[in-house]
Amino acid sequence: MKKVVYLLIMAAGLALASCEKDEVGNTATKALAGEWYVTVDGVDASGAVLYEDVFGLGHTMLYTYNTAANVPTEMYVDDAGNAWKYKVRVKSDVNALTFSTEGAVANEAYDCNVTIESGKVLPGAATTPHGTPADSIVFYVTFSDDDNVPAAYSKLKVAGYRYTGFAQDN
Repeated sequence: MKKVVYLLIMAAGLALASCEKDEVGNTATKALAGEWYVTVDGVDASGAVLYEDVFGLGHTMLYTYNTAANVPTEMYVDDAGNAWKYKVRVKSDVNALTFSTEGAVANEAYDCNVTIESGKVLPGAATTPHGTPADSIVFYVTFSDDDNVPAAYSKLKVAGYRYTGFAQDN
């Protein structure tokens, strides 16, 4: 009888211990992080569009996410090869919802330098093709190996909306 009681106590203890849940926190760049559908336009120095969808790709995916340090002052901007193939560590301000590089920085995807400027996330400022509101992202980017600068355009404007998961918004 004692063995049965001990076994029941052990089983109850294991059941209670297995019900504990670890508290999962957010990343430090949560407000800026996400998956984005963006287009890339060629623009002049003032930001006026010279060439819409300069690569003819339509909307492509872009990712913003925290670094391993998980601090609110830096994150990655990564197009995963969808338009130009860049992965860049940028300075971020989570409270102001802004990000940029401090001058040209190394591209972690391949050997070139990248400058990202005037990056910002605008909550609820975009309307998806499905008609729902979504966060907007916009920034300007230049690449040290872009032969079109300054002949065709001064920089590239990347702009779009946060991925919603709806098939109609792809």
